[in-house]
Amino acid sequence: MNPNARHPARRFRPTLLVNTALAGTLLAFSVAGDAPVEPGGVTEPTPDEARAGAVPGDEAVDHAPPTQRAPHLLLPDRAANAALARAMLTLPAEPAARLSVSVLALDSGAAATFGSQRFDTASIVKVNVLAALLLKAQDEGRELTELERERAEVMIRRSDNAATDALWWLIGGASGLDAANERLGLTSTTPGDGGHWGLTQTTSADQIALLAAIYAPSSELDADSRGYLRELMSTVVDGQRWGVSAAADAGFELKNGWLPRSETGLWDVNSIGLVTADGRDYLVAVVSDGHSSQEAGIAAVEWAASRAIETLDAGPVTRAT
Repeated sequence: MNPNARHPARRFRPTLLVNTALAGTLLAFSVAGDAPVEPGGVTEPTPDEARAGAVPGDEAVDHAPPTQRAPHLLLPDRAANAALARAMLTLPAEPAARLSVSVLALDSGAAATFGSQRFDTASIVKVNVLAALLLKAQDEGRELTELERERAEVMIRRSDNAATDALWWLIGGASGLDAANERLGLTSTTPGDGGHWGLTQTTSADQIALLAAIYAPSSELDADSRGYLRELMSTVVDGQRWGVSAAADAGFELKNGWLPRSETGLWDVNSIGLVTADGRDYLVAVVSDGHSSQEAGIAAVEWAASRAIETLDAGPVTRAT
């Protein structure tokens, strides 16, 4: 934990309408254990956040979400999911917005998930890319090279896209990420095609599995690899310290992702990481899309992260399986 980590500065929050109909629909699905997968494809990203890993000569690829519902990874009891779903009824959401959140208390193993849809990762995939690179180096019995470290550090701390392009191909692209994820425990994450790493599809529960591989001692990642990831996530640049950090009253370590979609003009906004609140450490992952602006997405993500921890902390302790 970075002892110098602080809350990001307060920022203007746009006024958002509560989408009660959407929240009610998701409540029904969440209590049952799954939320619906929205129809429709994913459009070509703009250069604003991530060229989505596009390389010269690549064509835009339409990534339609899967038709099946992704299973929950954490499998908390139904009461924990229902409590979180009730908390989400007042989610500050716009008409086109979707959001899923998962939370895990590291001390007790208590966990809850709201929504199991898949979302574009945008730049949160960069944590996954670095984890895959570290596994590769471990397998080869070596440390990261100086160049690999330079790229890894700007990829996580500054969300640099050119560095991600290089490391994506170094890990073996989509097949390399798939192989790493099988070892890390991610079961519902599909890498973006053709080098479009920002269009990787994931669930909030899968992002908790990734975080658990970093923050739990039982992991394919060794202690040095886990420590290196934590160091970088605790030292992201000031302008990128929003997101799940809003739920912390002490330290936090995180990575955010944001991506405006060229066809709709709507934003994907995601945040994953560890936060300390009331003396307890939590892993939190929020993935979302359909926001009218980045600021609107940030407001919804921060609200959801805070409510998720409050709900889990107030509920009965149930150990994740």
